[in-house]
Amino acid sequence: MPLSTVTVLSSASTASSSHSRMSDGLPFPRNMSGVSDFEVEHTLKLHGSSPKTQRRRRTSSDYSSEAAYRTRVARLLNAKARPFSVCGRIPVDPANLTLFFRSKGGITHSLDFPIDVDQDLPPSLEVLIAACRPQSPSGLEEFSGNDALFYPHNLPITTSLEIANHPILDAVRNTLFPTLPTGHYLTTLRDKVQVWLKGGGMKAQPRPNDARVATIVVTLPVRFRGGSLVVKNADGIEEKFYGRGGKPGDMEWTAFMADCDHEIEPVQKGCRMSISYGVYLRTFGTAEINPDPLISPSDNFLDMVSPVLNMSRGRKIAFSLSGDYGVNPGEVLADSLVPDLKGGDSILYHALKLYKLAPELRWTAGGYVWALDQVVDLSIDTEEESPTSRVPFSVLNGPRASVVASPLRTSFSTSSESGEDDIRTRVKRSGAISLADADIVVLSDSSLGAPITKERVFFVQSGELEKLVVNILLVVYVP
Repeated sequence: MPLSTVTVLSSASTASSSHSRMSDGLPFPRNMSGVSDFEVEHTLKLHGSSPKTQRRRRTSSDYSSEAAYRTRVARLLNAKARPFSVCGRIPVDPANLTLFFRSKGGITHSLDFPIDVDQDLPPSLEVLIAACRPQSPSGLEEFSGNDALFYPHNLPITTSLEIANHPILDAVRNTLFPTLPTGHYLTTLRDKVQVWLKGGGMKAQPRPNDARVATIVVTLPVRFRGGSLVVKNADGIEEKFYGRGGKPGDMEWTAFMADCDHEIEPVQKGCRMSISYGVYLRTFGTAEINPDPLISPSDNFLDMVSPVLNMSRGRKIAFSLSGDYGVNPGEVLADSLVPDLKGGDSILYHALKLYKLAPELRWTAGGYVWALDQVVDLSIDTEEESPTSRVPFSVLNGPRASVVASPLRTSFSTSSESGEDDIRTRVKRSGAISLADADIVVLSDSSLGAPITKERVFFVQSGELEKLVVNILLVVYVP
């Protein structure tokens, strides 16, 4: 029972007790004379118990409730912070689902859904079960009804369900991989088709070692009871998914991280069937998490890159990008665009990486280039800065001079010489240096008329809002 406290004024007068009861609603006397401003709290005895007993009861009840409350809150917040599994439903009518497979005798069969084996066991399902092998490590051809079964990998099997046509991977990414960098993608590869007959289940299986980041299990619309999927993470926390038992209109999918264990509880009635998929991480850029890209330059393209690199040994060369990336150079680093490279920009970047080089992206404008870790910040006051000389240019000697210009020339869009000098001063004060000082040779061919990436940085000049056109260079040193 909680401790009850009331406030009683230290006053000899109790004459106003009835008035107090009416004025402030308290059933205890309150001094209204203003003789003393001190208030003393007294603990009242309730139901004949002593204050010590009341204090002991409060400690044993309230603190235990608070501890349980804190434990549940901590558990909830931990699950929210580190989800390891997620489930959902596929918006497909099970009647439109068909499974195609080839038996040991080379005959192709089709299995239509939904299925209720207690009402009608399709002959094609009997053929599929007969072709299955036990999940046990021994891999014996003969198995009991309590074994988990899987369709052999050497026999073709496919389904009319294509999970790539549904936003399952988007849901997996948003929940299990919310911090996945831009340019990284999840792909799937069908793993196995599994069957659990009545009484069958599966203990925790060894985690696959095929570099997958997650597993997706799609429960096929076959009616069953029991057979829940139990997923356990590395901390021992469990989550259970029931598969919906193949009810009409329900096709449940479940995804869980690759470092989780999973098992199937015994099927009490009917038959459980599922298709599992491995989820893998791929990228169009070679930076960040996964160095295995989704694209690869052709041999012909590499044959064109190789002689250029051989003739550029000992130099730091650069190529102008041509894509439109729609970013603000004053807010983002140029090298952060690596995962978003597209077209020939992406192909060239990957080609340089295949040669074990370290290409990097940098902002450039008017013959100046910013460092790898710098943005284009033109918000510096330059009124008292003296004008500087024009950017020097150099010509690369040799037979390639007709197609190579060094450094890149990009005109400042200004209305006067003083305006150009002001921008040049801003650019230098922001940390940029000339291409000649950076010892960067830009490879280009003016006869092609190829487009060049143009991003824009806003700045104020003479009370007017202006835009500086900024390009992107793909810079690489060839040892």
